[in-house]
Amino acid sequence: MKTNNAPLSVRDLKKIYPSFRLEGVSFDLAPGTVTGLIGRNGAGKTTTLNAILSFVRPDGGEVTFFGLRMEEAATAIKEKIGFVSAGMTYYTRKKLRTITSVTRPFYPDWDERAYEKYMARFGLEEDKTPAALSNGMKIKYALALALSHRAELLILDEPTSGLDPVSREELIEILLALRDEGKTILFSTHITADLEKCADRILFIRKGRLSADRPLDAFADDYRLAEWEGDMPGDAAEKALGVCRVRKGRTALFDRADAEALGLSARTPTLDEIMVHLDREEDAL
Repeated sequence: MKTNNAPLSVRDLKKIYPSFRLEGVSFDLAPGTVTGLIGRNGAGKTTTLNAILSFVRPDGGEVTFFGLRMEEAATAIKEKIGFVSAGMTYYTRKKLRTITSVTRPFYPDWDERAYEKYMARFGLEEDKTPAALSNGMKIKYALALALSHRAELLILDEPTSGLDPVSREELIEILLALRDEGKTILFSTHITADLEKCADRILFIRKGRLSADRPLDAFADDYRLAEWEGDMPGDAAEKALGVCRVRKGRTALFDRADAEALGLSARTPTLDEIMVHLDREEDAL
């Protein structure tokens, strides 16, 4: 049997809660790429990441990192991956130097020169405490720690949440530079505009299932968005995948083939527009 040595391979991942089911999630990450994990709040993004990282026990499926399973090679895997979340907390009054000194012994392959390089690159000072850092600088510090133990796969959960536009842009540029260095990145976010700047591929989770796994440009090009000031024609209403109200009327999302067959004046939608319209599919037209 051929071994899948992708940085991350997920097969039929399942996690069942009383009021939510995540099931049938399968995908592979290609080395040296940025993959965006998108979906509305409650769609299953965080559950997927928690199950992948064994923060919660999956109810089914298989997850491998570089061909290794967490239950068989947890130490080796943790040395090769880094997890960064906007919700990560540190001892707020401890200096970064102290936090680093506690973290360093957990990683036999810790690279002090890499640590110094990223601390300088991100403009971080070891004498500062987390309480003195902005949200953006806290994310940069978490990245510096992950990259200092030579993490090859970075899993980011809403890293740009709560950041101002300038800090978000800086972080996107950092992620693109890391991709250019050969790092593989899985980036979960609801701020889809960030992914349009950096993602190579999109994973779209809806209602606990993986609805799409496509290159970014191809995913957007699968759809068309049309706008009406008055009522939609009946034939268009029947084919619409979702409809939203706007100031002067309505917008509707269509499969590209349907939009072309209907002869609609339509454009390629943004990721945000795709998400919003598909999750409004049950609304009245």
